[in-house]
Amino acid sequence: MAAEATQQDKSVVTINGEEHNVSDLSQEQMALLDQVLDLDRKIGQMGFSLAQVQGAKNFFMGQLTASLEERAEPEEEKS
Repeated sequence: MAAEATQQDKSVVTINGEEHNVSDLSQEQMALLDQVLDLDRKIGQMGFSLAQVQGAKNFFMGQLTASLEERAEPEEEKS
């Protein structure tokens, strides 16, 4: 992660391995930090959502595959 707030003290942020006091950041730097932290949260949420969607897709693909196999079985019995 490029920037992260430490667990012990939210007034210190680690950016590229270097600790910075939040109170020492300019307004522009704080706005940029807020953007980075928000994007990190969104990336995490998207990863979680992606896992859910992939699981649902796999379920429905399994249902479709089973349905096609069931449909193919009577045709094979006729032959």
